[in-house]
Amino acid sequence: MEEPVPIFTKEGLVERIREIKNMGWIPNARPGNVGGIGNTLEDLLGIQENNLPIPNAAEWELKGQRIGSSSLTTLCHTEPSPKALRFVPAILLPKYGWPHKEAGKKYPETELSFRQTICGNVASDRGFKVEVNEKEQKIEISFNASLVGTRHAAWLESVKLRAGLGELNPQ
Repeated sequence: MEEPVPIFTKEGLVERIREIKNMGWIPNARPGNVGGIGNTLEDLLGIQENNLPIPNAAEWELKGQRIGSSSLTTLCHTEPSPKALRFVPAILLPKYGWPHKEAGKKYPETELSFRQTICGNVASDRGFKVEVNEKEQKIEISFNASLVGTRHAAWLESVKLRAGLGELNPQ
């Protein structure tokens, strides 16, 4: 019989993580495993390991990383909320998309792509960045045209015509 999945409120999860922090040094449950830190935390929380694209602590997704690591942390691979808005295909793609690498071959000449790995500490070479809005307690995607790399000059000119070079609206 499977163990029941622990259910955490936000406050309960934060409290349990504080308790774990106060335990001091904890050896990696899976030495040599890149995800060992997260696996160790899940073990201590009683959460069964899985690779499903869903939060691993009821509605809360836990992320762990070694100090000094330069690896990126994936928050999501899905359409941002509200999903009914279809933000990426309805807003970002037509305003900020660039020619798809298969445009004119596998897809029509006009086919656009919008795939971004966006960080919180530095803007992407296309000027996109993750920002934490503490006041409203949400994560926002920001666009800053002055941070676009020179290799994307033609793309930036097309963005100027399609969307302007101001902040995303809505973010």
